[in-house]
Amino acid sequence: MMKRHHTMLGSAVVASALLLTGCQAGDDATDYDAGSADKKTAGAADDKDDTGHAQELAAAQPRIVTTYEGGILTLDATTLDVIDDTKLEGFNRLNPVGDGRHLMVSVAEGFRLFDAGVWTQPHGDHTHSYAADPQLTDTVFDTELPGHVVNHGEATVLFGDGDGKIQTFDTENFSDGAPKPQVTEVDEPHHGVAVKLADGSMLHTVGTEDERSGAKVVDSSGKEIASSDECPGVHGEAAAKDEVIALGCEDGILLYKDGKFEKIDAPDSFGRIGNQSGSDESQYILGDYKVDEDAELERPERVSVTDTKSGKLSLVDLGASYSFRSLGRGPDGEGVVLTTDGNLKIIDPATASVTEEYPVIDEWEEPVEWQKARPTLFVQDEVAYVSDPGEKKIHIVDLESGEVMAEETLPHAPNELTGVTG
Repeated sequence: MMKRHHTMLGSAVVASALLLTGCQAGDDATDYDAGSADKKTAGAADDKDDTGHAQELAAAQPRIVTTYEGGILTLDATTLDVIDDTKLEGFNRLNPVGDGRHLMVSVAEGFRLFDAGVWTQPHGDHTHSYAADPQLTDTVFDTELPGHVVNHGEATVLFGDGDGKIQTFDTENFSDGAPKPQVTEVDEPHHGVAVKLADGSMLHTVGTEDERSGAKVVDSSGKEIASSDECPGVHGEAAAKDEVIALGCEDGILLYKDGKFEKIDAPDSFGRIGNQSGSDESQYILGDYKVDEDAELERPERVSVTDTKSGKLSLVDLGASYSFRSLGRGPDGEGVVLTTDGNLKIIDPATASVTEEYPVIDEWEEPVEWQKARPTLFVQDEVAYVSDPGEKKIHIVDLESGEVMAEETLPHAPNELTGVTG
C-alpha cells in the first residue's frame, strides 16, 4: 500500500469505531427524473450562519447524506446515527457544492440548495466549527433538466441539460447564503458538463440533444481557446494532478492539459469510458470501460487507468462487475472500486493492478434502471462508505486495513450517497 497521510476524519472514524466495538452521474443517466418538491423563491436561504442557532464544536464534524425513495437522510459520519430525515418526494440526486457544508439536490425546477448543517468559520488566526440541524432550503437555481455539478479549484459549476445553462459560483460564497451565479450558455443544449479552470477559462462539452462530439475551452469573454471533436459520446469529467481535465469518450478518453486537447484511444474500436474518478494527488484517471455498443446494460469486469503524463491507457481486470456508482479514489490517489462480489478492490494506478481486496457486503447485481438503488461507494479522506440498500445498511471501511469499522441499519434503503466535511 501507498504511504498513508492521516487526516482528522480518518482519525475520528477510527476512534468512534473503537468506542462502538469496544476496542459512500452515471454514464447511462441521461434520462431525467428528479424529485417533485414545490418550487419556492430562489432567494437567500436561512443557512444558520448566526452561531446562536448552532452548537460550537471542538473540531469539524463530517456528515454523510444519502437519499431514499421519498427523502434525504443526514447521518453522523463516524457513528452513522441519523441526524435528520428530510422528506422530499420522488427520486432525488445529490451533488456536493464543495464548501464542506452544502449540497445541490436535483429537483424538477433546477438545483435546490441543501444545507447539511456543519461548517467551519475563520476567527482571526484560528477557526471555529459549528453544527446545526440540516435544512432543505428554499433556494432553487433554475434550469431545465439539472445535470452535472462540478466543484474544481475555487469554483462550483452547474450544468442544465435542457437549456444548456452554465451557472458558475465562487465556492466560498455559499457561506453567505445563496450567491448569485455568473450565467452563460452552450451553443446547443445537451447532456453535458462544464469545469471552470484556474486561469478563469471554462471547459465545456459540445453536442446536441441527439449527439455529443467533444469539448471546447473559452476565455471569460467567450473567445475559443481550444476545441476537439474527437470525443464521440462525451460524458463525465475528472481532474488529475496539475489540473489535467479528463472527459470520457466512446473510443477512449480526451484530456485537456497545457492549453491543448489530447485524445487517447481505447484499445478497442468501441471502448467507452463514461465515468471517471480523479485525484489532485495523482496523475492517473480511473474510469469504467465498456465494449458492447448494443448492450442494454453491459456489466463490465475491467476498469481503465489513464496516465495523463505519458498518455498510456491501461485496463485492469477486477474479476467481477461494478456500476457507475462504484468508482472512488483514496487519500493518496489509489483507485477504489466496489465490485458485485461485495468487495472493495484497491488499485495501484502506477502499475494498473489490484493490490488489496476487502470483503464488505454480500454479492449483488446492478439493476437495469439507473435510478434504482444499488450498492454505492463514497470515499471521504481515509475511509470508504459502502451502502447496501437490500439490507438498508451503510458500512464504514478503513482503506488502509480493510477493517469494517462501523455499520448501521437505516430506516430506509439508501440510494445516492455523498458527504460533507464540515
